[in-house]
Amino acid sequence: MAEAAVRYLVFDVESVADGNLVSRLKYPDEGLSPEEAVNRFRAELLEEKGSDFIPYTYQMPVSVAIAKLDIELNLIDQVVLDAPKFRPPIITDHFWRGWKAYRRPTFVTFNGRAFDIPLMELAAFRFGLSVPDWFNLNAKNFEQSRYRYNNDSHFDLYDVLTNYGASRFTGGLNLAANLLGKPGKMEIEGHMVQDLYHEGRLEEINEYCRCDVLDTYFVFLRCCVMLGKITLDREQELIHQTKTWLEDRANETPIYQTYLEGWGDWENPWDSDAGE
Repeated sequence: MAEAAVRYLVFDVESVADGNLVSRLKYPDEGLSPEEAVNRFRAELLEEKGSDFIPYTYQMPVSVAIAKLDIELNLIDQVVLDAPKFRPPIITDHFWRGWKAYRRPTFVTFNGRAFDIPLMELAAFRFGLSVPDWFNLNAKNFEQSRYRYNNDSHFDLYDVLTNYGASRFTGGLNLAANLLGKPGKMEIEGHMVQDLYHEGRLEEINEYCRCDVLDTYFVFLRCCVMLGKITLDREQELIHQTKTWLEDRANETPIYQTYLEGWGDWENPWDSDAGE
């Protein structure tokens, strides 16, 4: 039986600051090592802004996890790019070439329009990669992949839930996932990625990224219910199906077992017992 065509790519990017770039631009002639430069920049940002998050323009991708879905929203596969080496140039190349090879499926992200996609575009710039199909500058503005309201190209769940930034979604993906009974953030959170990278714990970063993609997938399904693309019954069928998919692969991918241990079922208020 032929593999189903990929219609959606649900993905998440984890990135780290390029210490050499930070050292060269922020602290020229001070002789700081890459790690020293990053730590100093983080400390300055924390004191000034209350967050040590370094702008994406100084960052490069070290993990990209992707869930492949068919047109019926079934989970076909989940991958992390360039495992086990996780080299930023190769990750970036595989990301853009894969999107083209699958005939330009819809990207699905949570706030990817503000972070993940710009970071991957900048990575293509940094590493000298050509991605004309993504920029498709000869198309009409509203048909271009990067057009903000082109949901066929990029379905950003944050945009859906905030009316394109008209409101703030305090709590982020973690909150949205927990509303659905899913684990959300577990042992690792985004602010820990830089330190894990310095410690050489790349596999843990990728495990964290895999779990974020699973959360994003379930939030995507609920958004599809809200938008009338699928029924609630179909969503619950897909969730049950995906749980079985994870259970079947938990031995070869142990982080799935960890995710399942934090699994909760959504409390359906429309059940007859709940409504009484």
